[in-house]
Amino acid sequence: MFKPKFFTVLPELTPDRVMKDMVAGIMVGIVALPLAIAFAIASGVSPDKGLITAVIGGFLVSFLGGSRVQIGGPTGAFIVILYGIVQQYGINGLLVATMMAGVILVLMGIAQFGSLIKFIPYPVIVGFTSGIAVIIFSSQVKDFLGLETGPLPGDFIGKWTAYASHIGTFSLSSFLVGMLSLLIIVFWPRVSRKIPGSLIAILVSTLLVHLLHIDVPTIESRFGEIPSTIPQPSFPTFDFSSVRQLIMPATTIALLGAIEALLSAVVADGMIGGRHKSNMELIAQGAANIVTPLFGGIPVTGAIARTATNVKNGGRSPVAGMVHAITLLGIMLLFGRWAKLIPMPALAAILIVVSWNMSEISVFKQLLKSPRSDVVVLLTTFGLTVVFDLTLAIEIGMLLSVILFMQRMAGLANVGIVTNELQDRDEEDDPNTIVTRKIPDGVEVFEINGPFFFGAASKFRDAMHIVENAPKVRIIRMRQVLTVDATGLNMLKELHEDCRKSGARLILSGVHAQPLSAMQQFGLLDDIGEENVFGNIDDALDRSREVLGLPKLGRGKNFVPSVEREIGKHLHK
Repeated sequence: MFKPKFFTVLPELTPDRVMKDMVAGIMVGIVALPLAIAFAIASGVSPDKGLITAVIGGFLVSFLGGSRVQIGGPTGAFIVILYGIVQQYGINGLLVATMMAGVILVLMGIAQFGSLIKFIPYPVIVGFTSGIAVIIFSSQVKDFLGLETGPLPGDFIGKWTAYASHIGTFSLSSFLVGMLSLLIIVFWPRVSRKIPGSLIAILVSTLLVHLLHIDVPTIESRFGEIPSTIPQPSFPTFDFSSVRQLIMPATTIALLGAIEALLSAVVADGMIGGRHKSNMELIAQGAANIVTPLFGGIPVTGAIARTATNVKNGGRSPVAGMVHAITLLGIMLLFGRWAKLIPMPALAAILIVVSWNMSEISVFKQLLKSPRSDVVVLLTTFGLTVVFDLTLAIEIGMLLSVILFMQRMAGLANVGIVTNELQDRDEEDDPNTIVTRKIPDGVEVFEINGPFFFGAASKFRDAMHIVENAPKVRIIRMRQVLTVDATGLNMLKELHEDCRKSGARLILSGVHAQPLSAMQQFGLLDDIGEENVFGNIDDALDRSREVLGLPKLGRGKNFVPSVEREIGKHLHK
Protein backbone atom coordinates (compact mmCIF):
# COMPACT_ATOMS: atom_id res chain seq x y z
CA MET A 1 0.00 0.00 0.00
CA PHE A 2 2.83 2.42 0.84
CA LYS A 3 5.21 1.38 -1.93
CA PRO A 4 5.86 4.20 -4.45
CA LYS A 5 4.72 3.42 -7.97
CA PHE A 6 8.25 4.04 -9.30
CA PHE A 7 9.52 0.89 -7.56
CA THR A 8 6.45 -1.06 -8.71
CA VAL A 9 7.11 -0.33 -12.39
CA LEU A 10 10.90 -0.81 -12.30
CA PRO A 11 10.68 -4.25 -13.98
CA GLU A 12 8.80 -2.65 -16.89
CA LEU A 13 11.48 -0.03 -17.63
CA THR A 14 12.95 -1.27 -20.87
CA PRO A 15 15.26 1.04 -22.88
CA ASP A 16 12.40 1.77 -25.29
CA ARG A 17 10.03 2.61 -22.42
CA VAL A 18 12.59 4.88 -20.76
CA MET A 19 13.23 6.72 -24.03
CA LYS A 20 9.52 7.40 -24.55
CA ASP A 21 9.20 8.63 -20.97
CA MET A 22 12.21 10.92 -21.40
CA VAL A 23 10.68 12.50 -24.51
CA ALA A 24 7.38 13.01 -22.69
CA GLY A 25 9.19 14.50 -19.69
CA ILE A 26 11.04 17.01 -21.84
CA MET A 27 7.79 18.12 -23.48
CA VAL A 28 6.07 18.52 -20.12
CA GLY A 29 9.04 20.49 -18.80
CA ILE A 30 8.65 22.98 -21.66
CA VAL A 31 4.92 23.27 -20.97
CA ALA A 32 5.52 23.76 -17.24
CA LEU A 33 8.07 26.59 -17.61
CA PRO A 34 5.75 29.58 -18.21
CA LEU A 35 3.11 28.20 -15.84
CA ALA A 36 5.55 27.85 -12.94
CA ILE A 37 6.65 31.47 -13.34
CA ALA A 38 3.10 32.81 -13.75
CA PHE A 39 1.66 30.89 -10.78
CA ALA A 40 4.46 32.07 -8.50
CA ILE A 41 4.02 35.73 -9.39
CA ALA A 42 0.22 35.53 -9.04
CA SER A 43 0.71 33.95 -5.59
CA GLY A 44 2.65 37.00 -4.41
CA VAL A 45 6.16 35.53 -4.53
CA SER A 46 9.13 35.89 -6.90
CA PRO A 47 9.16 33.83 -10.14
CA ASP A 48 12.18 31.73 -9.16
CA LYS A 49 10.15 30.20 -6.32
CA GLY A 50 7.73 28.75 -8.86
CA LEU A 51 10.59 27.17 -10.81
CA ILE A 52 12.12 25.75 -7.61
CA THR A 53 8.74 24.29 -6.68
CA ALA A 54 8.32 22.61 -10.07
CA VAL A 55 11.87 21.21 -9.97
CA ILE A 56 12.08 19.87 -6.40
CA GLY A 57 8.39 19.25 -5.74
CA GLY A 58 7.81 17.79 -9.20
CA PHE A 59 10.70 15.35 -8.81
CA LEU A 60 9.58 14.14 -5.37
CA VAL A 61 5.94 13.71 -6.44
CA SER A 62 7.02 11.44 -9.30
CA PHE A 63 9.69 9.55 -7.35
CA LEU A 64 7.57 8.87 -4.25
CA GLY A 65 4.03 9.08 -5.67
CA GLY A 66 1.35 6.46 -6.16
CA SER A 67 0.61 7.33 -9.80
CA ARG A 68 2.44 6.26 -12.92
CA VAL A 69 2.05 9.56 -14.74
CA GLN A 70 1.24 12.29 -12.21
CA ILE A 71 3.10 15.58 -12.75
CA GLY A 72 3.52 17.76 -9.66
CA GLY A 73 4.20 21.46 -9.34
CA PRO A 74 2.56 24.80 -8.51
CA THR A 75 -1.02 25.18 -9.77
CA GLY A 76 -3.62 27.89 -10.19
CA ALA A 77 -5.81 26.40 -7.45
CA PHE A 78 -3.35 27.61 -4.81
CA ILE A 79 -3.07 31.21 -5.99
CA VAL A 80 -5.90 32.64 -3.90
CA ILE A 81 -4.96 31.10 -0.56
CA LEU A 82 -1.20 31.71 -1.05
CA TYR A 83 -1.65 35.37 -1.93
CA GLY A 84 -3.70 35.89 1.23
CA ILE A 85 -1.10 34.13 3.41
CA VAL A 86 1.75 36.19 1.94
CA GLN A 87 -0.17 39.43 2.53
CA GLN A 88 -0.98 38.54 6.14
CA TYR A 89 2.00 36.49 7.33
CA GLY A 90 4.78 37.21 4.82
CA ILE A 91 6.98 34.75 2.92
CA ASN A 92 8.15 33.05 6.11
CA GLY A 93 4.54 32.42 7.12
CA LEU A 94 3.86 30.86 3.70
CA LEU A 95 6.86 28.52 4.05
CA VAL A 96 5.72 27.45 7.53
CA ALA A 97 2.12 26.90 6.36
CA THR A 98 3.36 24.82 3.41
CA MET A 99 5.43 22.56 5.64
CA MET A 100 2.48 22.19 8.04
CA ALA A 101 0.27 21.25 5.07
CA GLY A 102 2.87 18.66 4.08
CA VAL A 103 2.71 17.06 7.51
CA ILE A 104 -1.11 17.00 7.33
CA LEU A 105 -0.98 15.33 3.92
CA VAL A 106 1.43 12.65 5.16
CA LEU A 107 -0.84 11.94 8.13
CA MET A 108 -3.86 11.74 5.81
CA GLY A 109 -2.04 9.19 3.67
CA ILE A 110 -0.93 7.10 6.66
CA ALA A 111 -4.49 7.18 8.01
CA GLN A 112 -5.67 5.96 4.56
CA PHE A 113 -7.93 8.95 3.86
CA GLY A 114 -6.95 9.01 0.18
CA SER A 115 -9.87 7.02 -1.19
CA LEU A 116 -12.42 9.08 0.75
CA ILE A 117 -11.57 12.33 -1.03
CA LYS A 118 -12.89 11.10 -4.38
CA PHE A 119 -16.38 10.94 -2.86
CA ILE A 120 -16.56 14.70 -2.30
CA PRO A 121 -19.65 15.80 -4.29
CA TYR A 122 -18.80 17.31 -7.64
CA PRO A 123 -20.82 20.54 -7.01
CA VAL A 124 -18.41 21.34 -4.15
CA ILE A 125 -15.36 20.85 -6.39
CA VAL A 126 -16.84 22.88 -9.26
CA GLY A 127 -18.07 25.58 -6.85
CA PHE A 128 -14.73 26.47 -5.36
CA THR A 129 -12.78 25.75 -8.58
CA SER A 130 -14.98 28.21 -10.50
CA GLY A 131 -14.71 30.67 -7.63
CA ILE A 132 -10.92 30.43 -7.72
CA ALA A 133 -11.03 31.06 -11.47
CA VAL A 134 -12.99 34.29 -10.96
CA ILE A 135 -10.52 35.48 -8.33
CA ILE A 136 -7.49 34.63 -10.50
CA PHE A 137 -8.99 36.59 -13.39
CA SER A 138 -9.65 39.54 -11.07
CA SER A 139 -6.04 39.54 -9.88
CA GLN A 140 -4.68 39.82 -13.45
CA VAL A 141 -6.70 42.82 -14.63
CA LYS A 142 -4.11 45.22 -13.20
CA ASP A 143 -1.17 43.91 -15.26
CA PHE A 144 -3.24 43.17 -18.37
CA LEU A 145 -4.51 46.77 -18.54
CA GLY A 146 -1.36 48.32 -17.08
CA LEU A 147 -3.22 50.03 -14.22
CA GLU A 148 -1.16 51.82 -11.58
CA THR A 149 -3.12 50.88 -8.49
CA GLY A 150 -0.32 50.22 -6.05
CA PRO A 151 -0.70 47.12 -3.80
CA LEU A 152 -4.09 45.54 -4.39
CA PRO A 153 -6.51 44.59 -1.58
CA GLY A 154 -6.82 40.87 -0.96
CA ASP A 155 -10.61 40.67 -1.28
CA PHE A 156 -12.60 40.46 -4.52
CA ILE A 157 -14.73 43.58 -4.02
CA GLY A 158 -11.69 45.62 -2.93
CA LYS A 159 -9.81 44.71 -6.13
CA TRP A 160 -12.60 45.83 -8.44
CA THR A 161 -13.11 49.01 -6.42
CA ALA A 162 -9.41 49.78 -6.90
CA TYR A 163 -9.65 49.11 -10.64
CA ALA A 164 -12.63 51.43 -10.98
CA SER A 165 -10.88 54.26 -9.13
CA HIS A 166 -7.64 53.92 -11.16
CA ILE A 167 -9.08 53.29 -14.63
CA GLY A 168 -7.53 56.58 -15.74
CA THR A 169 -4.05 55.01 -15.52
CA PHE A 170 -4.88 52.56 -18.32
CA SER A 171 -1.81 51.75 -20.46
CA LEU A 172 -2.44 51.09 -24.16
CA SER A 173 0.98 49.48 -24.64
CA SER A 174 0.39 47.00 -21.80
CA PHE A 175 -3.06 46.17 -23.15
CA LEU A 176 -1.73 45.56 -26.68
CA VAL A 177 1.08 43.31 -25.44
CA GLY A 178 -1.38 41.41 -23.25
CA MET A 179 -3.93 41.09 -26.04
CA LEU A 180 -1.30 39.86 -28.51
CA SER A 181 -0.20 37.22 -25.99
CA LEU A 182 -3.79 36.21 -25.35
CA LEU A 183 -4.51 35.77 -29.07
CA ILE A 184 -1.36 33.69 -29.55
CA ILE A 185 -2.32 31.37 -26.67
CA VAL A 186 -5.88 30.95 -27.96
CA PHE A 187 -5.08 30.37 -31.64
CA TRP A 188 -1.67 28.66 -31.48
CA PRO A 189 -3.18 25.15 -30.98
CA ARG A 190 -4.47 25.42 -34.57
CA VAL A 191 -0.82 25.48 -35.63
CA SER A 192 0.56 22.87 -33.20
CA ARG A 193 -0.49 21.18 -29.99
CA LYS A 194 2.99 19.86 -29.28
CA ILE A 195 4.51 23.24 -28.39
CA PRO A 196 2.44 25.17 -25.82
CA GLY A 197 0.95 28.48 -26.92
CA SER A 198 1.91 30.07 -23.60
CA LEU A 199 5.60 29.50 -24.39
CA ILE A 200 5.23 31.01 -27.88
CA ALA A 201 3.37 33.99 -26.40
CA ILE A 202 6.17 34.64 -23.91
CA LEU A 203 8.87 34.37 -26.58
CA VAL A 204 7.10 36.66 -29.05
CA SER A 205 6.04 39.29 -26.51
CA THR A 206 9.47 39.34 -24.83
CA LEU A 207 11.27 39.82 -28.15
CA LEU A 208 8.90 42.59 -29.26
CA VAL A 209 9.12 44.48 -25.96
CA HIS A 210 12.91 44.15 -25.84
CA LEU A 211 13.66 44.96 -29.50
CA LEU A 212 11.10 47.75 -29.89
CA HIS A 213 11.75 49.19 -26.39
CA ILE A 214 8.06 49.12 -25.49
CA ASP A 215 7.45 50.66 -22.09
CA VAL A 216 5.65 47.93 -20.13
CA PRO A 217 6.41 46.36 -16.73
CA THR A 218 8.64 43.27 -16.87
CA ILE A 219 9.74 40.68 -14.32
CA GLU A 220 13.00 42.62 -13.95
CA SER A 221 11.27 45.94 -13.21
CA ARG A 222 8.99 44.24 -10.67
CA PHE A 223 11.27 41.64 -9.04
CA GLY A 224 14.82 42.35 -10.21
CA GLU A 225 17.20 39.56 -11.22
CA ILE A 226 16.04 35.92 -11.26
CA PRO A 227 18.54 33.58 -9.56
CA SER A 228 19.73 30.83 -11.88
CA THR A 229 20.73 28.43 -9.10
CA ILE A 230 18.97 26.31 -6.49
CA PRO A 231 19.47 27.98 -3.07
CA GLN A 232 20.95 26.22 -0.08
CA PRO A 233 18.29 24.58 2.12
CA SER A 234 17.33 26.44 5.30
CA PHE A 235 14.52 26.12 7.83
CA PRO A 236 11.96 28.94 8.04
CA THR A 237 11.54 30.68 11.38
CA PHE A 238 9.02 28.81 13.55
CA ASP A 239 7.02 30.68 16.15
CA PHE A 240 4.36 28.91 18.24
CA SER A 241 1.86 31.77 18.05
CA SER A 242 2.14 32.11 14.27
CA VAL A 243 2.00 28.33 13.86
CA ARG A 244 -1.27 28.32 15.78
CA GLN A 245 -2.65 31.07 13.51
CA LEU A 246 -1.53 29.16 10.40
CA ILE A 247 -3.34 25.90 11.29
CA MET A 248 -6.45 26.73 9.24
CA PRO A 249 -4.60 28.09 6.17
CA ALA A 250 -2.31 25.03 6.28
CA THR A 251 -5.32 22.72 6.50
CA THR A 252 -6.86 24.49 3.52
CA ILE A 253 -3.66 24.03 1.51
CA ALA A 254 -3.58 20.34 2.46
CA LEU A 255 -7.23 19.68 1.54
CA LEU A 256 -7.03 21.66 -1.69
CA GLY A 257 -3.79 19.94 -2.64
CA ALA A 258 -5.21 16.50 -1.84
CA ILE A 259 -8.35 17.09 -3.90
CA GLU A 260 -6.41 18.52 -6.83
CA ALA A 261 -3.80 15.75 -6.80
CA LEU A 262 -6.24 12.85 -6.48
CA LEU A 263 -8.60 14.32 -9.08
CA SER A 264 -5.65 14.53 -11.46
CA ALA A 265 -4.58 10.96 -10.59
CA VAL A 266 -8.10 9.59 -11.20
CA VAL A 267 -8.28 11.31 -14.59
CA ALA A 268 -4.84 9.90 -15.47
CA ASP A 269 -5.99 6.42 -14.42
CA GLY A 270 -8.87 6.65 -16.85
CA MET A 271 -6.58 7.75 -19.67
CA ILE A 272 -3.98 4.98 -19.26
CA GLY A 273 -6.19 2.22 -17.83
CA GLY A 274 -4.18 2.12 -14.60
CA ARG A 275 -4.95 2.48 -10.93
CA HIS A 276 -3.08 4.84 -8.63
CA LYS A 277 -2.40 4.34 -4.92
CA SER A 278 -4.24 7.28 -3.42
CA ASN A 279 -2.70 7.03 0.05
CA MET A 280 0.84 6.76 -1.32
CA GLU A 281 0.05 9.76 -3.52
CA LEU A 282 -0.93 11.80 -0.46
CA ILE A 283 2.26 10.80 1.33
CA ALA A 284 4.32 11.85 -1.69
CA GLN A 285 2.48 15.18 -1.94
CA GLY A 286 3.11 15.69 1.77
CA ALA A 287 6.81 14.90 1.48
CA ALA A 288 7.15 17.32 -1.44
CA ASN A 289 5.45 20.07 0.55
CA ILE A 290 7.73 19.46 3.53
CA VAL A 291 10.96 19.52 1.51
CA THR A 292 10.21 22.22 -1.09
CA PRO A 293 9.87 25.12 1.44
CA LEU A 294 13.39 24.35 2.68
CA PHE A 295 14.57 25.72 -0.68
CA GLY A 296 12.09 28.60 -0.72
CA GLY A 297 9.40 26.85 -2.75
CA ILE A 298 5.61 27.14 -2.52
CA PRO A 299 2.93 24.39 -2.24
CA VAL A 300 2.99 21.46 -4.65
CA THR A 301 0.14 19.36 -5.98
CA GLY A 302 -0.80 17.30 -9.02
CA ALA A 303 -1.40 19.36 -12.15
CA ILE A 304 -4.15 18.00 -14.41
CA ALA A 305 -3.13 19.80 -17.62
CA ARG A 306 0.54 18.84 -17.29
CA THR A 307 -0.36 15.26 -16.36
CA ALA A 308 -2.60 14.99 -19.44
CA THR A 309 0.22 16.42 -21.57
CA ASN A 310 2.51 13.74 -20.17
CA VAL A 311 0.05 10.97 -21.06
CA LYS A 312 -0.61 12.30 -24.57
CA ASN A 313 3.14 12.48 -25.27
CA GLY A 314 3.64 8.82 -24.33
CA GLY A 315 4.62 9.02 -20.66
CA ARG A 316 3.73 5.81 -18.80
CA SER A 317 6.04 5.72 -15.78
CA PRO A 318 7.30 8.12 -13.07
CA VAL A 319 10.50 8.51 -15.10
CA ALA A 320 8.69 11.08 -17.25
CA GLY A 321 7.83 13.23 -14.22
CA MET A 322 11.41 13.11 -12.95
CA VAL A 323 12.75 14.05 -16.39
CA HIS A 324 10.26 16.95 -16.47
CA ALA A 325 11.82 18.28 -13.24
CA ILE A 326 15.37 17.82 -14.56
CA THR A 327 14.41 19.60 -17.80
CA LEU A 328 13.12 22.59 -15.84
CA LEU A 329 16.30 22.63 -13.77
CA GLY A 330 18.41 22.70 -16.92
CA ILE A 331 16.36 25.56 -18.38
CA MET A 332 16.61 27.45 -15.10
CA LEU A 333 20.40 27.04 -14.91
CA LEU A 334 21.09 27.84 -18.56
CA PHE A 335 18.45 30.41 -19.48
CA GLY A 336 17.09 31.67 -16.16
CA ARG A 337 18.79 35.06 -16.48
CA TRP A 338 16.77 35.81 -19.63
CA ALA A 339 13.44 35.25 -17.89
CA LYS A 340 13.71 38.68 -16.27
CA LEU A 341 12.79 40.24 -19.66
CA ILE A 342 9.33 38.63 -19.75
CA PRO A 343 6.62 41.36 -19.80
CA MET A 344 4.02 41.23 -17.04
CA PRO A 345 1.04 41.63 -19.45
CA ALA A 346 2.10 38.38 -21.17
CA LEU A 347 2.04 36.52 -17.85
CA ALA A 348 -1.34 38.09 -17.09
CA ALA A 349 -2.65 36.73 -20.41
CA ILE A 350 -1.44 33.23 -19.50
CA LEU A 351 -3.28 33.37 -16.17
CA ILE A 352 -6.44 34.74 -17.78
CA VAL A 353 -6.49 31.65 -20.03
CA VAL A 354 -5.81 29.46 -16.99
CA SER A 355 -8.72 31.06 -15.16
CA TRP A 356 -11.00 30.48 -18.16
CA ASN A 357 -10.04 26.80 -18.29
CA MET A 358 -10.57 26.47 -14.54
CA SER A 359 -13.97 28.15 -14.63
CA GLU A 360 -15.69 25.12 -16.22
CA ILE A 361 -18.55 27.29 -17.42
CA SER A 362 -20.26 24.50 -19.35
CA VAL A 363 -20.15 22.18 -16.35
CA PHE A 364 -21.34 24.99 -14.07
CA LYS A 365 -24.38 25.50 -16.33
CA GLN A 366 -25.09 21.78 -16.38
CA LEU A 367 -25.01 21.58 -12.60
CA LEU A 368 -27.59 24.36 -12.40
CA LYS A 369 -29.98 21.82 -13.95
CA SER A 370 -29.21 19.25 -11.24
CA PRO A 371 -31.38 18.53 -8.17
CA ARG A 372 -32.00 21.57 -5.98
CA SER A 373 -29.69 20.35 -3.21
CA ASP A 374 -26.75 20.18 -5.65
CA VAL A 375 -27.53 23.67 -6.96
CA VAL A 376 -27.56 25.08 -3.43
CA VAL A 377 -24.20 23.45 -2.66
CA LEU A 378 -22.72 24.73 -5.93
CA LEU A 379 -23.82 28.35 -5.49
CA THR A 380 -22.98 28.42 -1.77
CA THR A 381 -19.44 27.17 -2.32
CA PHE A 382 -18.94 29.48 -5.31
CA GLY A 383 -20.26 32.56 -3.48
CA LEU A 384 -18.22 31.92 -0.34
CA THR A 385 -15.06 31.44 -2.41
CA VAL A 386 -15.47 34.65 -4.42
CA VAL A 387 -16.93 37.08 -1.89
CA PHE A 388 -15.53 35.88 1.41
CA ASP A 389 -12.66 33.47 1.78
CA LEU A 390 -11.44 30.20 0.28
CA THR A 391 -10.75 28.76 3.73
CA LEU A 392 -14.37 29.36 4.76
CA ALA A 393 -15.58 27.91 1.46
CA ILE A 394 -13.52 24.75 2.02
CA GLU A 395 -14.88 24.37 5.56
CA ILE A 396 -18.52 24.81 4.53
CA GLY A 397 -18.00 22.74 1.39
CA MET A 398 -16.55 19.84 3.36
CA LEU A 399 -19.46 19.99 5.80
CA LEU A 400 -21.92 19.90 2.90
CA SER A 401 -19.90 17.04 1.40
CA VAL A 402 -20.37 14.93 4.50
CA ILE A 403 -24.12 15.61 4.60
CA LEU A 404 -24.62 14.82 0.91
CA PHE A 405 -22.37 11.77 1.09
CA MET A 406 -24.42 10.29 3.94
CA GLN A 407 -27.64 11.11 2.11
CA ARG A 408 -26.55 9.39 -1.09
CA MET A 409 -24.99 6.41 0.66
CA ALA A 410 -28.31 5.84 2.41
CA GLY A 411 -29.98 5.58 -0.99
CA LEU A 412 -27.67 2.86 -2.30
CA ALA A 413 -29.01 -0.69 -2.18
CA ASN A 414 -25.58 -2.18 -2.86
CA VAL A 415 -22.45 -0.65 -1.34
CA GLY A 416 -20.09 -3.29 -2.68
CA ILE A 417 -18.66 -1.00 -5.35
CA VAL A 418 -18.23 1.84 -2.86
CA THR A 419 -16.41 -0.51 -0.49
CA ASN A 420 -14.19 -1.61 -3.35
CA GLU A 421 -13.37 2.01 -4.16
CA LEU A 422 -12.26 2.61 -0.56
CA GLN A 423 -9.62 -0.09 -0.90
CA ASP A 424 -6.37 1.46 -2.08
CA ARG A 425 -5.39 -1.30 -4.48
CA ASP A 426 -2.86 -1.32 -7.26
CA GLU A 427 -3.85 -2.19 -10.84
CA GLU A 428 -1.82 -5.38 -10.49
CA ASP A 429 -4.42 -6.60 -7.97
CA ASP A 430 -7.23 -6.25 -10.51
CA PRO A 431 -7.67 -9.24 -12.88
CA ASN A 432 -9.83 -7.10 -15.18
CA THR A 433 -7.33 -4.25 -15.50
CA ILE A 434 -6.88 -2.87 -19.00
CA VAL A 435 -3.09 -3.30 -18.82
CA THR A 436 -3.60 -7.05 -19.39
CA ARG A 437 -5.53 -6.42 -22.64
CA LYS A 438 -4.16 -5.60 -26.05
CA ILE A 439 -5.47 -2.21 -27.17
CA PRO A 440 -5.60 -1.73 -30.96
CA ASP A 441 -4.01 1.38 -32.44
CA GLY A 442 -6.52 4.19 -32.70
CA VAL A 443 -8.43 3.11 -29.58
CA GLU A 444 -8.45 4.96 -26.26
CA VAL A 445 -9.90 3.50 -23.07
CA PHE A 446 -11.06 5.69 -20.19
CA GLU A 447 -12.49 4.41 -16.91
CA ILE A 448 -14.83 6.26 -14.55
CA ASN A 449 -14.20 5.09 -10.99
CA GLY A 450 -16.84 5.55 -8.32
CA PRO A 451 -20.60 6.00 -8.41
CA PHE A 452 -20.47 9.75 -7.76
CA PHE A 453 -17.20 10.85 -9.26
CA PHE A 454 -18.44 12.25 -12.54
CA GLY A 455 -15.97 15.12 -12.26
CA ALA A 456 -13.39 12.78 -13.73
CA ALA A 457 -15.40 12.50 -16.95
CA SER A 458 -15.51 16.29 -17.20
CA LYS A 459 -11.77 16.58 -16.70
CA PHE A 460 -11.24 13.80 -19.23
CA ARG A 461 -13.22 15.72 -21.83
CA ASP A 462 -11.06 18.81 -21.22
CA ALA A 463 -7.87 16.76 -21.30
CA MET A 464 -8.83 15.35 -24.70
CA HIS A 465 -8.42 18.84 -26.17
CA ILE A 466 -4.68 18.47 -25.64
CA VAL A 467 -4.36 15.58 -28.08
CA GLU A 468 -3.56 16.58 -31.65
CA ASN A 469 -5.21 13.63 -33.38
CA ALA A 470 -8.48 12.29 -31.98
CA PRO A 471 -8.78 8.49 -31.59
CA LYS A 472 -10.99 6.49 -33.95
CA VAL A 473 -12.66 4.67 -31.06
CA ARG A 474 -13.14 5.85 -27.48
CA ILE A 475 -14.18 3.24 -24.90
CA ILE A 476 -15.64 4.40 -21.57
CA ARG A 477 -15.47 1.73 -18.84
CA MET A 478 -18.31 2.07 -16.31
CA ARG A 479 -17.91 -1.10 -14.27
CA GLN A 480 -17.50 0.95 -11.07
CA VAL A 481 -20.48 3.23 -11.78
CA LEU A 482 -23.42 1.74 -9.90
CA THR A 483 -25.70 4.77 -10.33
CA VAL A 484 -25.77 7.75 -12.67
CA ASP A 485 -27.60 11.04 -12.26
CA ALA A 486 -28.41 13.95 -14.59
CA THR A 487 -24.88 15.32 -14.31
CA GLY A 488 -23.37 12.03 -15.41
CA LEU A 489 -25.87 11.62 -18.24
CA ASN A 490 -25.14 15.13 -19.53
CA MET A 491 -21.43 14.40 -19.39
CA LEU A 492 -21.84 11.18 -21.37
CA LYS A 493 -23.97 13.08 -23.89
CA GLU A 494 -21.22 15.69 -24.31
CA LEU A 495 -18.59 12.98 -24.74
CA HIS A 496 -20.77 11.37 -27.41
CA GLU A 497 -21.17 14.72 -29.20
CA ASP A 498 -17.40 15.31 -29.07
CA CYS A 499 -16.80 11.86 -30.57
CA ARG A 500 -19.42 12.42 -33.28
CA LYS A 501 -17.87 15.75 -34.30
CA SER A 502 -14.38 14.26 -34.48
CA GLY A 503 -15.57 11.17 -36.37
CA ALA A 504 -14.81 8.80 -33.50
CA ARG A 505 -17.00 5.95 -32.24
CA LEU A 506 -18.05 5.96 -28.57
CA ILE A 507 -18.35 2.54 -26.90
CA LEU A 508 -19.52 1.91 -23.33
CA SER A 509 -18.27 -1.05 -21.30
CA GLY A 510 -19.32 -2.63 -18.01
CA VAL A 511 -22.61 -0.73 -17.82
CA HIS A 512 -24.83 -1.67 -14.85
CA ALA A 513 -28.62 -1.93 -14.95
CA GLN A 514 -29.48 1.45 -13.37
CA PRO A 515 -27.21 3.45 -15.71
CA LEU A 516 -28.60 1.48 -18.68
CA SER A 517 -32.17 2.30 -17.69
CA ALA A 518 -31.29 5.95 -17.06
CA MET A 519 -29.60 6.24 -20.46
CA GLN A 520 -32.60 4.70 -22.17
CA GLN A 521 -35.01 7.14 -20.52
CA PHE A 522 -32.66 10.03 -21.28
CA GLY A 523 -32.57 9.05 -24.95
CA LEU A 524 -28.82 8.58 -24.81
CA LEU A 525 -28.92 4.85 -25.50
CA ASP A 526 -30.52 5.47 -28.90
CA ASP A 527 -27.88 8.09 -29.74
CA ILE A 528 -24.94 5.87 -28.81
CA GLY A 529 -26.55 2.74 -30.24
CA GLU A 530 -27.21 -0.51 -28.40
CA GLU A 531 -24.56 -2.18 -30.57
CA ASN A 532 -21.97 0.04 -28.82
CA VAL A 533 -22.94 -0.83 -25.22
CA PHE A 534 -21.40 -3.92 -23.60
CA GLY A 535 -21.21 -5.67 -20.27
CA ASN A 536 -17.44 -6.18 -20.24
CA ILE A 537 -14.25 -4.75 -21.66
CA ASP A 538 -13.38 -7.74 -23.87
CA ASP A 539 -16.56 -7.42 -25.92
CA ALA A 540 -16.07 -3.65 -26.11
CA LEU A 541 -12.54 -4.20 -27.48
CA ASP A 542 -13.91 -6.69 -30.01
CA ARG A 543 -16.42 -4.07 -31.11
CA SER A 544 -13.61 -1.55 -31.51
CA ARG A 545 -11.73 -4.03 -33.70
CA GLU A 546 -14.86 -4.47 -35.80
CA VAL A 547 -15.14 -0.70 -36.24
CA LEU A 548 -11.48 -0.55 -37.29
CA GLY A 549 -11.90 -3.46 -39.69
CA LEU A 550 -9.73 -5.82 -37.62
CA PRO A 551 -10.50 -9.46 -36.73
CA LYS A 552 -12.21 -10.11 -33.40
CA LEU A 553 -10.51 -12.02 -30.59
CA GLY A 554 -13.72 -13.52 -29.20
CA ARG A 555 -16.23 -12.76 -26.51
CA GLY A 556 -15.19 -11.99 -22.95
CA LYS A 557 -15.77 -14.35 -20.04
CA ASN A 558 -18.38 -12.11 -18.50
CA PHE A 559 -20.38 -11.46 -21.62
CA VAL A 560 -23.76 -9.77 -21.06
CA PRO A 561 -25.84 -11.00 -24.02
CA SER A 562 -28.56 -8.39 -24.15
CA VAL A 563 -28.88 -4.78 -23.16
CA GLU A 564 -32.67 -5.11 -23.32
CA ARG A 565 -32.56 -7.99 -20.86
CA GLU A 566 -30.65 -5.92 -18.31
CA ILE A 567 -32.97 -2.96 -18.75
CA GLY A 568 -36.01 -5.20 -18.55
CA LYS A 569 -34.84 -6.82 -15.33
CA HIS A 570 -34.18 -3.42 -13.79
CA LEU A 571 -37.56 -1.98 -14.84
CA HIS A 572 -39.32 -5.14 -13.63
CA LYS A 573 -37.78 -4.69 -10.18
